[in-house]
Amino acid sequence: MARMGLRAPVNVTWEITLKCNLGCAHCLSNAGKPLESELTATQCRRVVDQLTDLKVFQVNIGGGEPFIRDDFLDILRYSHEKGLVTCVSTNGTLIDDRLARHLSRLRMLYLQVSLDGSTADVNDSIRGKGTYRKIMEAVECFARQGVRFSINAVLTRTNYPQLEELRKLAGDYGAELRVSRFRPSGRGKNSRKDLGPEKWQLESFAKWLEGHDLVRTGDSFFCLTSENRRRKGLDMCGAAKMTCCISPSGDVYPCAFLQERPFLVGNIRDMAFKDMWDNSPVFAELRNLKVDTCMTCSRFEVCRGGCPAMAYHTYHDINMPDPECLVNLRELNIEN
Repeated sequence: MARMGLRAPVNVTWEITLKCNLGCAHCLSNAGKPLESELTATQCRRVVDQLTDLKVFQVNIGGGEPFIRDDFLDILRYSHEKGLVTCVSTNGTLIDDRLARHLSRLRMLYLQVSLDGSTADVNDSIRGKGTYRKIMEAVECFARQGVRFSINAVLTRTNYPQLEELRKLAGDYGAELRVSRFRPSGRGKNSRKDLGPEKWQLESFAKWLEGHDLVRTGDSFFCLTSENRRRKGLDMCGAAKMTCCISPSGDVYPCAFLQERPFLVGNIRDMAFKDMWDNSPVFAELRNLKVDTCMTCSRFEVCRGGCPAMAYHTYHDINMPDPECLVNLRELNIEN
């Protein structure tokens, strides 16, 4: 079933605006100025209607910075009324007690706050001067007002040494730590050389994960060398099979990291979401993707070649294997 794609995605990533008050060095969307053609509040409500009609379980809203939209709270309330579980990724800089108190009343809402270092010098070198202080103020607001939230860090070569401190920091506020993989899309294309983790750091992080069950990662990539983590239900890339992405203007793509013209499925203004999910040739290609060089690997059923976006941004070919495959890295280390 998963190979051919579900009848509806389990979750949908929705970048609700490209406008952002920060300029993070690794931003996958190259966020900053808003698009002229961003969906209106009315159109956003129609998106929510389509997702709930299809019984999509969860929508993950990001940007840009979602809270920078004047109408975002109205959209959130509507999503809540429709019974759609909603996770909002925020940079935290616009959060205060009043807003956090309001968010705490939305019981189907979960917040994810971005923090890329346990100290100001490391975080601010990526997210901008003064952001560490503002992010920590947001974390304190959420904890004080009883908002359900996690802290998300993108793994970089500069914050790798601070993983344990980040885990403890999150725990001190009753939050989970979620660690995402660095991908060279958006501004990440230009910062890969400086921020992309070194190969030994990727393998070391995978080992570190084995001893920290409460640390989450959305990447089965990090669990290829761990039978323990694999048994916890982590699976292969879900792009076009279990998830997809809606851009601020309503364009639909297989995932947030493949927002490139060759992977444009259509626009939600012009086509019904269900029609795109059921009939898109782009989705069909991802659902039937075969990475021939990985077919004989013992871990193939776990990752099926890894992250197509990593392959595309490295080789411009989604049929190539993940360039940072941990199995290959381990074999290379054994040989050397």
